[in-house]
Amino acid sequence: MVGDVPVGGGAPITVQSMTITKTADVDGTLQQIYQLAAAGADIVRCTCNEPEAAEGLARIVPRSPVPIVADIHHQYRRALEALEAGVDCLRLNPGNIRKPEHIKVVAQEAKDRGVPIRIGVNGGSLDPALYDAYGGRVTPEAMVESALQEIGYFQEVDFDLIKISVKASNVPLMIEAYRQLSEVTDHPLHLGVTEAGPPPAGIVKATAGIATLLAEGIGDTIRYSLTSDPVDEARLGRVLLESFGLRERKNVDLIACPSCGRAEIDVYQVADDAQRAFADREIPLQVAVMGCVVNGPGEARDADIGIAAGNKRGHLFIKGTNVAVVPEDEMVPTLVEWAEFIHAEGMDAAMERASATRDAARRAADEDRRRNLADRGDDANASEQVVELLRKQREG
Repeated sequence: MVGDVPVGGGAPITVQSMTITKTADVDGTLQQIYQLAAAGADIVRCTCNEPEAAEGLARIVPRSPVPIVADIHHQYRRALEALEAGVDCLRLNPGNIRKPEHIKVVAQEAKDRGVPIRIGVNGGSLDPALYDAYGGRVTPEAMVESALQEIGYFQEVDFDLIKISVKASNVPLMIEAYRQLSEVTDHPLHLGVTEAGPPPAGIVKATAGIATLLAEGIGDTIRYSLTSDPVDEARLGRVLLESFGLRERKNVDLIACPSCGRAEIDVYQVADDAQRAFADREIPLQVAVMGCVVNGPGEARDADIGIAAGNKRGHLFIKGTNVAVVPEDEMVPTLVEWAEFIHAEGMDAAMERASATRDAARRAADEDRRRNLADRGDDANASEQVVELLRKQREG
C-alpha cells in the first residue's frame, strides 16, 4: 500500500509522475500535484534533496489528494526526514546511497512506520563495483544484481514492503532487465524508460518499453519520464492503460480515419476540434470522426458514437446506426451534445431519442453514399490504376 493506493497483488496498475517544482515551494508543488491527480496520476513523487524540501513535505502530505513518494538522492538523512514528514513511500537509488549501515537504518525506520520503499535502480548510476564486475558497461544482469543486493540489506532488518524499478534510457536494455527481474522476485515492479527525452521521440521510447512489458504481464505501476510538462506524463500513462484495457476509461477515446481521396472534410481539423471539445469532459465513450459516409459508419461501427461527413453535412451514428443529419459546421458540437446525453442517460435512451429521425438519417446517408461513389468511383485513391501501371512496367 502506497498510502491508500494498492500496488501489485492483482491491484489495478497505477500511474505515477513527479513534480518539477522546488518541494520547499509548498503552494506551487501542491498546485502541480492537483494538476497531476486531475490528469490521471494515482501517486506523485517529489524530490527531497535538502532539509527545506523535507519541511515542505511535512506541509504537502496532509493536503495532497494522492499519496506522496519522496525521491531520495545521496543523503540518507533526507530519507529519515521524509519519513518524519509523513510521506507514503520512499524511492532509494542503490547507486547513490551505498553504505549498508545507512540503507538498513532507513529500512528499519520505514518498517517501524509501515512505509514502503521503491528500490530505484538506474542504468546511469550503478555502484562502480557493478560496472567493473560487468566489463565496465551497463547490462541487465548488473541492474538486477543491484536490486537484489538492496533487497538483501532490507532482509537483514526483516523489511519487505518493497517495489522495484530497473530503468534505463536504452529501451531493449530496460525491457531485458525487467524480464530478468520478474523471474527472480515477486515484489511489485515499477516500469519506466528513464530520461526518455522530449516528445514525440520520448513518447515513442517510453511506450515501446512500458507497453512491451505490460503485454507480457510484467509491471504493477508505470511512469512516463519525459522532458515535458509532467501533466503530459500522467495523461499518457492513463491513456496507455486504458488502451490495454487495464484501467477503466476515464475520458473519451477518440478514433478518426487517416483521411483519403474520398474524404469530404478536413478530417485532421475536425478531429483536432473534437479533441479540444472533449478535453475537459470526463465522458468514457469511444467517439469516431470519419471523413466520408461511404465507409465511415461501417468501419467505426464499434464506436459508441461518431460522425461522418457527407455533402456539406454530417451524419451522426450510434453503434453504426445513422440517427441524425446536421450541418457541416455543427458536426463537433452535435457530437459533444449527444455524447453527453449518452453518458448521462444511457445508450437505450439515446436510441429512443433518435427514433423520430433515424429513418430520415438513414435515407440521407444512403443518398450521400451513392453520390460520393458516383462522383469518385469505387476506387477514390486510384489504387487499382497504380497496380495496373506496376504490372505493365514489370511486363515491359
